[in-house]
Amino acid sequence: MSRPQESTRRRAPGAAVTPRAPVTLVAAGLTLAACNLEPGPPGRDAPGESPGILDIDLERMIRQARFSVWQESAFFDDGKVMRHPPEGTVPFDAIVGDPALTEGIAGGVYVTRIPLPVTAELLRAGRDRFEVLCAACHGIAGDGQSQVAANMTLRKPPDLTLPPVTEFPPGRIHQVILEGYGLMRSYQEDLPAATERWAVVAYVQALQRSRGVPLDSLPPALRERALEVLR
Repeated sequence: MSRPQESTRRRAPGAAVTPRAPVTLVAAGLTLAACNLEPGPPGRDAPGESPGILDIDLERMIRQARFSVWQESAFFDDGKVMRHPPEGTVPFDAIVGDPALTEGIAGGVYVTRIPLPVTAELLRAGRDRFEVLCAACHGIAGDGQSQVAANMTLRKPPDLTLPPVTEFPPGRIHQVILEGYGLMRSYQEDLPAATERWAVVAYVQALQRSRGVPLDSLPPALRERALEVLR
């Protein structure tokens, strides 16, 4: 194989060496300077003089003027920074309405019935939300069997289809979804509408009934299908 041809060009003795600055760095520097030039003092824009002063303050947003909690202020007549909410307003995330519907509590006790018509549409919505938000820990069947649960050593998610959960009134299950319990966080952000939360409660109850219904109580057609599966 032939060797690559080498260049025969040589620098003449005494010739100056020209540094090769990366073109991109030069362009970036010029762009940065152009974007951050602030007008200089009067008289500095005359021909032959600098057009401006380079002033880069990368922490100007951190050091902006502001007040701290409970700090005094002369801006308001009462000298307080903390302000009362305008009369007649509520927090944007406040739950308003019938407590039985929005909280699952009526008269200081958990409601014993779901305060919505339990329809097939509601159950389908509950199944969708349960499988997206709850099944990762509680399992698709609600029995606490999941890969996440298998790796939780501090406290495993409970089986939703066995006591004591099956003895909880619907209002308590709703309250757990709304407020969280133990290691479980609140799911109010994920289920902001009361109908969404009650749909999950209804589906949990459907899972519970599917695990504890005697064969004799099933309609004949369903009983035959169940017997075929169990054979």
